[in-house]
Amino acid sequence: MEIVQLSIDNKKVVVEKGTTILEAAKNIGVDIPTLCHMKLHDMNIENKPGGCRVCVVEVEGRRNLAPACKTECTEGMDIQTHSVRVVNARRTVMELILSDHPFECLVCAKSGDCELQTMAQNLGIREVRYQGEKNSYKSDESPAIVREMEKCIMCRRCETACNEVQTVGVLSAVNRGFESVVAPAFEMDLDHSACTFCGQCVAVCPTGALTERDSSAKVMDAIVDPKKTVIVQTAPAVRAALGEEFGMEAGTLVTGKMVSALRKLGFDHVFDTDFAADLTIMEEGTELLGRLGKHLAGDKDVKLPILTSCCPGWVNFFEHQFPDMIDIPSTAKSPQQMFGAIAKTYFADQLKQKREDVVVVSVMPCLAKKYECARDEFKVDGDPDVNLSISTRELAQMIRNANLNFEALEEDDFDQPLGESTGAAVIFGTTGGVIEAAVRTAYEVHTKKPLPKLDFEELRGFEGIRSATIDFDGLPINIGIAHGLGNARKLLEDIRAGKSQFHAIEIMACPGGCIGGGGQPYHHGDVEVLKKRQHAIYEEDKGKVLRKSHENPFVQKLYSEFLGEPCGHKSHELLHTHYYDKKKKIEI
Repeated sequence: MEIVQLSIDNKKVVVEKGTTILEAAKNIGVDIPTLCHMKLHDMNIENKPGGCRVCVVEVEGRRNLAPACKTECTEGMDIQTHSVRVVNARRTVMELILSDHPFECLVCAKSGDCELQTMAQNLGIREVRYQGEKNSYKSDESPAIVREMEKCIMCRRCETACNEVQTVGVLSAVNRGFESVVAPAFEMDLDHSACTFCGQCVAVCPTGALTERDSSAKVMDAIVDPKKTVIVQTAPAVRAALGEEFGMEAGTLVTGKMVSALRKLGFDHVFDTDFAADLTIMEEGTELLGRLGKHLAGDKDVKLPILTSCCPGWVNFFEHQFPDMIDIPSTAKSPQQMFGAIAKTYFADQLKQKREDVVVVSVMPCLAKKYECARDEFKVDGDPDVNLSISTRELAQMIRNANLNFEALEEDDFDQPLGESTGAAVIFGTTGGVIEAAVRTAYEVHTKKPLPKLDFEELRGFEGIRSATIDFDGLPINIGIAHGLGNARKLLEDIRAGKSQFHAIEIMACPGGCIGGGGQPYHHGDVEVLKKRQHAIYEEDKGKVLRKSHENPFVQKLYSEFLGEPCGHKSHELLHTHYYDKKKKIEI
């Protein structure tokens, strides 16, 4: 390893050759501001176009200021990161950026969590001396994501997330000079493109150019409507991240406080999506065993590997990018949609109410869930199984609007019968969790024997692509796991090429799985935050009395009283779906 020695703000530094000034400064605790730079830890992906020029520093002997994110350290460098010249240059750059930016901070969705706003404050900017023409772009409001490109600063972070991390390829820079903007091809709207609505572009945007479509006002309208019974369901990953919005340490479990807050907001029934996750395992696990049985019997037409179908971002991805493979994923709906289907039938019958008078709201870590609940196939006579989906961030804002002291709330429990769940359902919130939950049930159903262990460590971790072989009492089951759509693409291409040896594959669209969803509190690419959330998920699993989906007594009761049997006629009608070739939709 070749090293170089240099000085940063009069501190001696030794770094590996090839290290940028920005990285070297960070190593010694010197903060250099930047807007366009973004490093996604553990993914070896970095966005550093050097376009914002906010990170400039002064290098002795160099006439011009150097962008720290792109300039590599060399032997003997003497660098000043906050000289008068540097600070004045940064202020000028910021004023120029702001001169073409809307002054809507009081009503902007990112106000208080906007990196541009924070940087302007840190630089002490109180006026913009440069006035001139401002760009004007149309607003694009899809079911999940809102694009207000007048607020775009061309940092290109969203482009990196879309193209390099997720390999979706929807966003890129179009036009030139003053008219340049990041947009889909031909500047089409997102919902006319191949966008998966995973929300990773929203998660990395430093301004309000990309935000989720806020449904919280519609939720409150439903709550105060005396004609409606409003039910809320909460996804497993939400409880491991919501506390961050209120200053708590990442990974703090706030399940009981979250339930209490939802009850105080006025929801008539507070249920857990984990109930539907247990239900999903019953359906998806049965489907897996059914395909395996046909495969072992010599049926060469059986579709293996079976792919999990809980993630709507991933479903959008294969419908747009791999439509020739839409018969491979499980036909089981996601837990969100299974819950809605049961709430609008079984539970509505118990309430003696019409389905259209029952409003189902979901709290999700995912923006694609907003798109999913709007899909036509999840409606009955125009009435959606899930009416509205809000993100973790939206729920946090609703709690603030209600003036609730979240940290001081007492612990509360979910309502029954759709609030009971097992530890297997909780781990749906992290990469590897869905397939581990499936293994816990499929093993015992197949072998008729108790599991020798409950924790399948070989299925856990943070590598983008993982594999393991689980012994089903003499029957080896090869399992693959991918999180992040770029990694999913690799496994799909192997399947298409006939190279895959897996029997089952779990895929989640977002890095880390749902814990890293586009609707979660912003983690700015810090994988340690995601690992803390993951740890919280596994801790809640350990604390559960029941940890296998087929042991959930309310799920058992649902089958005996209403559904019949897993993958039976009624469960197929309510709990399964079909997929579409969406590639044709975007052809020009």
